[in-house]
Amino acid sequence: MPVIDIHKCNNCGLCIGVCRCQILVMIDNKVTVELKEECHDCQVWCAQCEIVCPTGALSCPFDVIVEESLIENS
Repeated sequence: MPVIDIHKCNNCGLCIGVCRCQILVMIDNKVTVELKEECHDCQVWCAQCEIVCPTGALSCPFDVIVEESLIENS
């Protein structure tokens, strides 16, 4: 889920235009994250909103999970 730093956001709306999940919306002239029933934590993880943000106000934090795989030597 994108996180908005309201102190950095200039409400330009560039992020809204690139949001595939359409969870970034303009409410009262402020960019806001609006969860929708069909959205399950922004599954596409495109981070386009973070890339286009000119002030660095948006971030898309995520967890990296590393799994060890066992390799058998024959």
